[in-house]
Amino acid sequence: MSVTLRKKTLSTGRSSLYLDFYPAIRNPDTGVFTRREFLKLYLLDKPKTDLEKETNRKTFLLAQHVCAQRQIEVQNHRFGFLAESRKDGNFIDYFRKTAARKSGTNAYGWKMAWKYLESYAGSGLRFRDLSEEFCEEFRDYMLSGPGIGRYGRSIGWNTAGSYFAKFRTMLKAAHKAKLLDEDLYDIISAIDEHESIREFLILEEFRALVEAPLGDSVMRNASIFAVLTGLRFCDIKALKWEQVRGFKGNHYIQFKQEKTESPETLPISDEAVELLGQRSMLGDRVFYDLKYSRMKPFLTLWLEKAGVHKSNFTFHCLRHSYATLQLALGTDVFTLMKMLGHRSIKSTMRYLHLLDTLKKATTEKIKMSDILSLVKAS
Repeated sequence: MSVTLRKKTLSTGRSSLYLDFYPAIRNPDTGVFTRREFLKLYLLDKPKTDLEKETNRKTFLLAQHVCAQRQIEVQNHRFGFLAESRKDGNFIDYFRKTAARKSGTNAYGWKMAWKYLESYAGSGLRFRDLSEEFCEEFRDYMLSGPGIGRYGRSIGWNTAGSYFAKFRTMLKAAHKAKLLDEDLYDIISAIDEHESIREFLILEEFRALVEAPLGDSVMRNASIFAVLTGLRFCDIKALKWEQVRGFKGNHYIQFKQEKTESPETLPISDEAVELLGQRSMLGDRVFYDLKYSRMKPFLTLWLEKAGVHKSNFTFHCLRHSYATLQLALGTDVFTLMKMLGHRSIKSTMRYLHLLDTLKKATTEKIKMSDILSLVKAS
């Protein structure tokens, strides 16, 4: 078996140096036979200055050294050098293609994980660019709470941890495929999950909130609707009349979740439908002029008027309230998982620990008829 240094004349006035293997050798990763390895070393065809001539001489010496090294490797049947060129491959594309194959529960999380990496490192990140230092800096970036989603909201600690875990999984896969020399998965620490504080309303607090007078009926009704349905703010804001269907006693909405982009059919009560007001054109939004930036101060003032004390109550806490009230009042966790649009029971199970703060079990269902009659009269 021989290795010969050759050159190929290019149209740019340079020659590319490459190695010619005879007989052809098999790539250990792809199984494809090859006779060439291009060294990415070039000679000027017509050097003019002493500097150009000296550069040619040193480049040719380097190519001869590589040729001699390859001769030893092929004689000992070591062909790992053929995989080296793959390390110039695009890690972002590798990540993106893996994310695209995901479906169901984690599809959205995988998509956002590679988008955050691309936002940080750009679209040209190569396998050989990955190092312990790079991974640590990316970890710090994720913990800074960047926001690249549709609404530009900063991600929380646990969300950052979830996305970073997927990045580490890709590092492990790349090392196993011999695209990374180091097992960066083991070197780089994960972002440990924090037990987050989820504020929510118990039934008495919800009753006090409904009874408390406040001027803005759109934000008020949207908030009560969130507790009765468990919908996220983005889904309530995007809700159109054409998605509200059914008849008395059997109302439902058909929509696509903004977060997961999955289609859902959600049964809703007659009382929830009454909060929507007078039906308008099919393409019109149900809750017009609803702005997220106005919700936090509105809820803070509303809670204050109702005498309900919460430290950091956001619109999403209304979804938490729906979940904990349903569980406390007897709804089983699997049914709740479907109602919330979760793809994994693990996401729903997180609400169970909140029930410990209620201190006692309750056997009644949520009864809104007497409460919402106050809303209609106002």
